Amino acid sequence: MDANRLIKWVIIIALVIFAWKYALPWAKKQFDRHPATAAAADNSCIAAAQRASETWGSGLHRFTNPPYDLADWGRFRGDVEAKIAEADAACRESSQSSDMARDAMRDLRTLVANLDNSITSGTPPPDDAVQRQEAIDTKLDTAAALARGGK
Repeated sequence: MDANRLIKWVIIIALVIFAWKYALPWAKKQFDRHPATAAAADNSCIAAAQRASETWGSGLHRFTNPPYDLADWGRFRGDVEAKIAEADAACRESSQSSDMARDAMRDLRTLVANLDNSITSGTPPPDDAVQRQEAIDTKLDTAAALARGGK
């Protein structure tokens, strides 16, 4: 075996060892980091959307029967709308779970607007409000399941 061939083999072996020891772990770390970041973003999105829905559901009982305290309603509506805005900001990622959570927040915003119209105008609340809230909760449950699945 001549010296030229021996030097080539030493260089090849050194490159393989370098790739195995340094390049491969670095590449794994780079690829593993991105799904974890996306999953964390999806989880914060889902959590923010669930907080908005819970805020709505936990305070709504005060406004089921007239007479309504319009100042109290305004504060409550503002709080719910702020939570919806927080959820929208947290759900900027493009994923199935974020899309589902944004859709649920759109539905919740519409439901809040419909009930606001009803309370401020003195008309009866929408007949399907309970079903619409259940549909929102179902969408959020589906979004949470999608987020757990990494979607």
